[in-house]
Amino acid sequence: MTLANGTTATRVPSRKFQVYTSKHLDGLLARAGLSERERLAARAVATVLPFRTNNYVVDELIDWNAAPDDPIYRLTFPQEDMLPEDEVAHLADLLRRKAPLAEQNRAANRVRARLNPHPAGQLQLNVPSHDDEQLAGVQHKYDETVLFFPKQGQTCHAYCTYCFRWAQFIGEPDLKMAGEDVDRLRDYLLKHPRVTSVLFTGGDPMIMTAHVLRRYIEPLLELDQIESIRIGTKSLAYWPYKFTTDNDADETLRLFSDVVSSGRNLAFMAHFSHPRELELPVVSEAVRRIRETGAVIRTQAPLIRSINDDPALWESMWRTQTAMGMVPYYMFVERDTGPQDYFAVPLARAYDIFRTAYQNVSGLARTVRGPSMSATPGKVCVDGVVELFGEQVFALRLIQARNAELVGKPFYAKYDPTAVWVDDLKPAFADQFPFDSSQ
Repeated sequence: MTLANGTTATRVPSRKFQVYTSKHLDGLLARAGLSERERLAARAVATVLPFRTNNYVVDELIDWNAAPDDPIYRLTFPQEDMLPEDEVAHLADLLRRKAPLAEQNRAANRVRARLNPHPAGQLQLNVPSHDDEQLAGVQHKYDETVLFFPKQGQTCHAYCTYCFRWAQFIGEPDLKMAGEDVDRLRDYLLKHPRVTSVLFTGGDPMIMTAHVLRRYIEPLLELDQIESIRIGTKSLAYWPYKFTTDNDADETLRLFSDVVSSGRNLAFMAHFSHPRELELPVVSEAVRRIRETGAVIRTQAPLIRSINDDPALWESMWRTQTAMGMVPYYMFVERDTGPQDYFAVPLARAYDIFRTAYQNVSGLARTVRGPSMSATPGKVCVDGVVELFGEQVFALRLIQARNAELVGKPFYAKYDPTAVWVDDLKPAFADQFPFDSSQ
């Protein structure tokens, strides 16, 4: 099919969404060639950390001949060594002897409690409303940006094994961040005129139908202060049919066009963790259709050991994304939650990976920032490893901060080749970090 601009659109097949959950896990693990003992251990991990995938990921993205070492398999399926051996053994024993579900849940919850289910004080960021109660589903960490967690967007097309919001998906109401009162959100924004951007996140907002998503977004377009709407999503990687052949694909794109026509920037914050997620024609077609609405697609992902901890992979992703018209935005550091010990890459190595990939791409791809930690004081970026006054140190800065006065100011930490998070670092040339007195 030839488009108005003379380019040719790729015809992509339609596909009906089919979800796989824990009840399907044993059969899928057998497909990966795991033994009965290995399958039981992986299922034990899945009693603690959520599992959900779909037929696109299973049929199109995973190379089953390479499983369980295939990166997309590792990205979406539980692995035995994601949790300590003794915990996995205990949970596996409960499954083996078919212990009462209540006993299994108690054991799983004990493990979850030590996994820091809400890093960076996520629950405490929910803001008070006009009647001094918590305004459900709203976080206001930075002056200009409010995050909103739509109640209907509290799941994803598939879950990542590294997900820092895993606690959203385990069925514990006290750990959920979700709201549906757009009127109260509007009232809050009007009381805070410095807010210019609203980020819809979750879960994944794109799990919602176009009609429901419009119900959340459209009222905000009446507020003159709002300059941009952002949507954080993994849908382009895990279910690109949302924008091509799903029943509401056209309606979704009309909503995007309406946001842009209102004079706002629509930032589609796409999560791509591995180059393979960009390869299929349906992804290119989905990207083309989204960009035609006037939306800007920005890309981001965390650096994850055993999945994408290779500069060549990041160089490939950034090059491909730029060629497709997307804007590389962030390389994140794995957050201090869930199986961080399993997936984390030391900050020194993270910087080397970032720098090696960064120096091999053109200036168009150097819009990307990182490696960045989304920590309690803000987004802490590792700018390098330098020697000052005869001492090797990390050069750091806050890209975003709760205290806006600290944004962009460099500071230093003692070099530690094993550090994986800001809490592992100690100040250099000072008694404390700049944010220690302002949190």
